Amino acid sequence: MPVHMDQMRATNAADHERGNYTIIRDPEDLEAGIYDKPLPCFGCGIGWFSFLLGFAFPLMWYYATILYFGNYYRKDPRERAGLAASAIAAMVCSVAVVIIVASLLL
Repeated sequence: MPVHMDQMRATNAADHERGNYTIIRDPEDLEAGIYDKPLPCFGCGIGWFSFLLGFAFPLMWYYATILYFGNYYRKDPRERAGLAASAIAAMVCSVAVVIIVASLLL
């Protein structure tokens, strides 16, 4: 429900008379939220960074999988997709390694 400027001025005047201080700012200005901060690792997030770096160092996929199953994405839900992609890449890599090892031993 929008607050009209007259109501805001009346509230501010009443608070001022009681000795309370008010913040002077634009009423349309919203406060910075959690999603206004850039993601770590060059702005793409730990999950996507691990996914891309995993093609050179596959252990990064397993690191991101541990973060995914450890619910790291609860700190920032934007990380969830990248961490899930890394977990899927780790699973595909594991299956490929098992098939290669099985074919070499048999």
